[in-house]
Amino acid sequence: MKRLRRSIPAVFLAAALATIVGCAATLPQESAGEYLDDAVITTKVKASILDRPTLKFFEIHVETFKGVVQLRGIVASQSIIDEAVKVARSVDGVKSVENHMRVM
Repeated sequence: MKRLRRSIPAVFLAAALATIVGCAATLPQESAGEYLDDAVITTKVKASILDRPTLKFFEIHVETFKGVVQLRGIVASQSIIDEAVKVARSVDGVKSVENHMRVM
């Protein structure tokens, strides 16, 4: 009976740990090739943005994950946002563009 009393908390602890580990979030991963492709896309998008006179004065952050480009930053107008999104979409390899920019 004593042995049973000791094992009950251990069983509950094991069940709790299994639940926690099973519910842990998995981080998105990409292969080395995908990472390099994304780095190239990010560089091309940044260069294209800097080539535009209306965009180069704004701090637009560009990140790419599996071909999806995310644009972040604060700009002067909606037309600047629209132009930045259009420029990003025109870059070869971009699958889609997520706009997280805001107008100041």
